[in-house]
Amino acid sequence: MEIYSTPHHHRYYVFLICFIAAIGGFLFGFDTAVISGALPFVVKQFDFDAVMEGWFVSSAIFGCIIGVIISGKLSDKIGRKMVMVISAGLFFLSAVGSMFAMNTYELISYRLIGGIGIGVASMICPLYISETAPAHFRGTMVALYQLAITIGILAAYFSNAYLLKIAQTSHFTGWLQFVLVDNCWRAMIGIGLLPSLLFCTGLVLVPESPRWLIQQNKIEAAKHILQKIDFDNAQNEVNQIQQSATKHKGILKELFSPSYQRPLLIGLTLPFLSQVSGINAVIYYGPSILDKAGFTLGDAFGGQVTIGIVNVLFTFIAIFKVDKWGRKPLLVWGVLLSFLALLLIGILFSLNYTQGYWILGAILVFIGSFAFSFGPVCFIIISEIFPTNIRAEAVSLATLSLWIGNFFVGQLTPIMLKSEALGPSVTFWIFAGMCLPALWLSIKRIPETKGKTLEEIEKYWQTTKF
Repeated sequence: MEIYSTPHHHRYYVFLICFIAAIGGFLFGFDTAVISGALPFVVKQFDFDAVMEGWFVSSAIFGCIIGVIISGKLSDKIGRKMVMVISAGLFFLSAVGSMFAMNTYELISYRLIGGIGIGVASMICPLYISETAPAHFRGTMVALYQLAITIGILAAYFSNAYLLKIAQTSHFTGWLQFVLVDNCWRAMIGIGLLPSLLFCTGLVLVPESPRWLIQQNKIEAAKHILQKIDFDNAQNEVNQIQQSATKHKGILKELFSPSYQRPLLIGLTLPFLSQVSGINAVIYYGPSILDKAGFTLGDAFGGQVTIGIVNVLFTFIAIFKVDKWGRKPLLVWGVLLSFLALLLIGILFSLNYTQGYWILGAILVFIGSFAFSFGPVCFIIISEIFPTNIRAEAVSLATLSLWIGNFFVGQLTPIMLKSEALGPSVTFWIFAGMCLPALWLSIKRIPETKGKTLEEIEKYWQTTKF
């Protein structure tokens, strides 16, 4: 992977701070996916119907919506770094509280708190990375965040499978028996406290966003950080950011001006469409879907691990190629392949084709296509298309759109899967249909932004028509 002219010691520093920020993505992915393993046990223990099952999953997503709403203004007020610390604390509280929840009210309340942490992280971490990384490999660094999400998802799958094995083969005494064997879902959810502690500890090494510092008129502090990141262009970068900060008043309604109608369209629709393509239906309800495809519970967990591995591996395409090939080609090809894979999954279910490995294969094509396109490129684009002074609040709006789409998928998927009128086949055809407007948007409305500074992208919107 080529990193152009950035000196090695600066490159390693950028990688370190972006890697630490990306741990928020790991927590996002882990907390999102761990529920797929815990879900069958929670549903059985608390006797949830389809509506309550959907609410248990989507309560965290509702928390995400709250987290996204508050994170924009909060990060403008107290800084990007402190908001990441708050996110880590919310993850920790949710993991511990959920592990020892004794009733539905407590369990959903702590899931809601964890959701707020996810929402905050999903907005602030890619925003921080985009504001910190140099232009010529900003896409690669933001893609690290998506890679961390996929690794978190995979870690949750492995953790769930391992803890299930312990529950089936081991015996303990006292609270270990209660958490690991009698109620293994508690261990599945509670183990998330470990990466949340790692995230909080790592943030000690992370500087504040230089663009936020300039917004606060802390020019020397910002310049010092920019010199550590890319010393050749530090002063020029400071000048460009200052010009942008002077030009824009930081009022969110500016986003609705004619110059920014197009980035607003992209920022609100692309994240929403990425979620209603069905990615989290597979992440949340993978074992249930694979069960309908003919897998046993143990095999379904194994299939879920395979899904997680493919998710990680194909994200590396974006890591290594997004700053070379560009955002747009990855997005167009990935969305097209996702559409075809979802169409095929629906056909296989409609034909009652119970040879599960064919359906698993089609799901893997969908996951791989999403992993190098929709997943990372969506976060890259929404974190770089808005002007500096309103970027945090604009990105929070875009991320809010993502979680609203996610909420509908989380709430409606179990109802759709169990519906006699819809079932798995129509469910996946609906997801496929949602890819078509995303394909149009990718081809017709999203420009190529590779290699451009955030300020250059800002100028582009002012010189182009809707």
